[in-house]
Amino acid sequence: MTIEVKVPMLPESISDATVSTWHKKVGDPVSRDENLVDLETDKVMLEVPSPVDGVLKEIVTQTGGTVQAQAVIARIEEGAAATAQPKAAEKEQTAKKPSAPSAPATEPAPAPAAKAAPATVVTHVAELSALSPSARRAAAGQEMEAAKRASQPAAATTNNRSQTSENFVSDSERPEKRVPMTRMRARIAERLLEVTQTTAMLTTFNEINMAPVMEIRSRYREKFEKKYNVRLGFMSFFVVACVEALKRSPIVNASLDDNDIVYHGYYDIGVAVSTERGLVVPVLRDADQMSMAAIESKIVESAEKAKTGKLTLEEMQGGTFTITNGGVFGSLMSTPLLNTPQCAILGMHKIQERPVVENGQIVIRPMMYVALSYDHRLIDGKESVTFLVSVKELLEDPARLMLEV
Repeated sequence: MTIEVKVPMLPESISDATVSTWHKKVGDPVSRDENLVDLETDKVMLEVPSPVDGVLKEIVTQTGGTVQAQAVIARIEEGAAATAQPKAAEKEQTAKKPSAPSAPATEPAPAPAAKAAPATVVTHVAELSALSPSARRAAAGQEMEAAKRASQPAAATTNNRSQTSENFVSDSERPEKRVPMTRMRARIAERLLEVTQTTAMLTTFNEINMAPVMEIRSRYREKFEKKYNVRLGFMSFFVVACVEALKRSPIVNASLDDNDIVYHGYYDIGVAVSTERGLVVPVLRDADQMSMAAIESKIVESAEKAKTGKLTLEEMQGGTFTITNGGVFGSLMSTPLLNTPQCAILGMHKIQERPVVENGQIVIRPMMYVALSYDHRLIDGKESVTFLVSVKELLEDPARLMLEV
């Protein structure tokens, strides 16, 4: 019996998806609930599992195709008896594709296709598989360059290469490649441009002496990790400090809805996570009710999901305030962009020892620059500075976090 594999219902606000990676080929046996294909949307990656045991009979939509909810993307021959039919199914699928021109007898046969790679490197693998062997490329390049120098030296800069849309130029000393944006990257670009065009964004800076927090981490790290089975990082300190600062400056936790100001009586803190596909922001819901151990555990869980494409749209929706840490990549100072419709975002940076003045004396301290970008249509300079100073004071004297003073 032939079973149709359909695109699942897509999350709200997502109209279609792109077929990113097929993990099975025609003729392969499949198991019930085994992931067949990854679908990429502009926000999340979706997996489509096999509804039955059987053999993949037909792939309806190939990699790169656009599909909508409930569209048929494959067919499976159900049951154990189907395992005897893979070759016939593969022939049927092959017959539907136009045959490729045969290669000259003197050329070596192309290498067999590699096993499907993860979604984040599919395009790169396709590019590499399309390249000629290095020896042939080098020889062809030398012959072409020699011929052009002898006959058309003036045209060498414009006629010395052939180019395809996605492959490295093979006959050039300055190779290039052209690849399409992923849906997620295109969506990120669209949102970032929208932020710069529709908000009155400003940024205020300050610096924090991280010695007190580092001393606490050093003193209690082993006990914390042993008790909670999670690493004690800096992010939990910043989340707790930001929640307390937001309580003192409610406007920073608010958002704009047309001409209305929406004050949020809860604290859903987004923590930006970098992945190969782009930046995503999972949300810590009700962060004011979470312990530092719970915050660290949730951050680790969300980061792992983000890097493996398992993060759901629901886990990224909402959020009243965002924290991003460019310091993990070595950034000393930057201006973070707003994560609309939120009206403020805090940027952490690299901790670096610098000379500072304390009580009239120059001393060396581990300092971090912090940046608060905010929408000036809603938040005044006084409120933004007050908020950032509160974060600074709370982290430089962590006892305030427990006493809430």
